[in-house]
Amino acid sequence: MIIQSENANIAVLSHSPVERTAVSIIKIGGNIIDDSKELQQFLTDFASIEGYKVLVHGGGKSATKMAQSIGLVPEMIDGRRITDAPMLDVAVMIYAGQINKNIVAQLQGHKTNAMGFSGADGNLIQSEIRNHPTIDYGFVGDVKSVNTPLLETLLSNGIVPIFCAITHDKNGQLLNTNADTIASELAIALSAFFDVTLNYCFEKPGVLRDSEDDTSVIATINADLYSKFKEEKAIHSGMIPKLDNCFNSLSKGVQKIRIGHHSMLRNENSIYTTIQL
Repeated sequence: MIIQSENANIAVLSHSPVERTAVSIIKIGGNIIDDSKELQQFLTDFASIEGYKVLVHGGGKSATKMAQSIGLVPEMIDGRRITDAPMLDVAVMIYAGQINKNIVAQLQGHKTNAMGFSGADGNLIQSEIRNHPTIDYGFVGDVKSVNTPLLETLLSNGIVPIFCAITHDKNGQLLNTNADTIASELAIALSAFFDVTLNYCFEKPGVLRDSEDDTSVIATINADLYSKFKEEKAIHSGMIPKLDNCFNSLSKGVQKIRIGHHSMLRNENSIYTTIQL
């Protein structure tokens, strides 16, 4: 993944190599989005974060419900959605439309100057269609570049970017893109200039040894421990892609990564999982 900009008129912030501004990147999943009470509390917590911040949201469950309501049969392979043309239309409608704009409107009510984006807006996130040797994922994108100068300019002008899970290939094609990966790639791009904390927020208090026991939070996971857990199948399979993104981010400069309930955004002493190399 490269950092790029094609607009020479975009001002790039100047950062001291000693004093680097903090940026919080938060990704939320569908179980928070689908629970109106939980979403309201999250948005309150998010709005209270001081300084630069970016929100990335999914919404797969809402997309699945909409698809089923119009007779489509959603298909997942290893936690990744197969996206044919009709499913892409649903994803764009739900992610970039309904969910994104509702979040933006609610954050405005919290006095947070939010602005919603897909990757196509301002060429902020360019992807390429996934090329898998055995699986045709359809219109699924893997991130190729982030327009970091434009993202910096938005942040420096008091805009809080709200990204949905839609990117583009710069040839007119929208692509469904994993929201965890989008959060990771934004964190990597911004870590060249900022001190970035990447937060994956979901309904659980952290990565669990036992997916049925919320008290079994693993406080810290490093690369060696992660390998051991995977060999032992001690971590729920749905958590594997998220953790893979975490270790990729850390290896490319992201300073801090946490996984847990969004209460960790307002309470540093809450329980959550820290990811370390």
